[in-house]
Amino acid sequence: MRTYLYCEAGFVEKSEWQPNGWINVESPDADDLRFLTQELKVPESFLNDIADVDERPRTETEDNWLLTILRIPMQSTQNGIPFTTIPIGIITNNELIISVCYHRTEVMPDFIYYSRRKGLNVKNKFDLILRLIYSSSVWFLKYLKQINNDVTAAEKALERSIRNEDLLQLMKLQKTLVYFNTSIRGNEVMIGKLKSIFQEPEYLDEELMEDVITELRQAYNTVNIYSDILTGTMDAFASIISNNVNTIMKRMTSLSIILMVPTLIASFYGMNVDIHLDHTPHAFALIVILSAGLSALAFVVFRKIKWF
Repeated sequence: MRTYLYCEAGFVEKSEWQPNGWINVESPDADDLRFLTQELKVPESFLNDIADVDERPRTETEDNWLLTILRIPMQSTQNGIPFTTIPIGIITNNELIISVCYHRTEVMPDFIYYSRRKGLNVKNKFDLILRLIYSSSVWFLKYLKQINNDVTAAEKALERSIRNEDLLQLMKLQKTLVYFNTSIRGNEVMIGKLKSIFQEPEYLDEELMEDVITELRQAYNTVNIYSDILTGTMDAFASIISNNVNTIMKRMTSLSIILMVPTLIASFYGMNVDIHLDHTPHAFALIVILSAGLSALAFVVFRKIKWF
């Protein structure tokens, strides 16, 4: 689906493209791809690069076209991973600004709505790219808060009962943080590359660039903090699991020893030899009492050394 947007104190949708406008394409179908490649003459290689879900942030030029690939966050249901990152391409030349993303995300609609609410005046293509990076950073931080809440919920569940499902959920959240870390770092590196490309004074907005870099660094630092906390949490629960296994093994060993005492006595008195108790009244009761007493003594000893 493609929309034609024009900046009038924020981006408003038009029925067709106008000069100095922005063409936003999300989840392109065959008609959208035909429009881009045949009518607008967008290099097909650019679209193929954007379609690669593992594409890293970078720039590429072909003739008078410039491709800028960024990575933005989105919610995901694949393999149980709550969030992931995907590439978005901004394709520009002297007349056109085209953004292409092969997935529907919350970032683009939110950015358009925010531009209208704030009455933003996007001056040029570099300004638009910077604001998209800024918007992606905001969404990285939003999703990081949700990840932190998920980690807290998983920790509380693990405190009650250590289950494989809760540990696997922490591992998936750890994987999400790795995706976020590499994507944010890649977007930050892209700003330096873009600054060297758009060197003309009319493109540079130092205040906006400083805001974008600040937001990116905040997102990057937050990812690192949450990642360190999650790593420490997983290490702590791994130690707890190991300690619980050791405790169970000690209890099982203690129980085996306690039960072995009457078994050993019964084995001795079950031998086909003279045990000098053949004619003793209540011999069986005495043997049972002796076995129970020795087992109780073993239990007391194990409780004292905290094996029970």
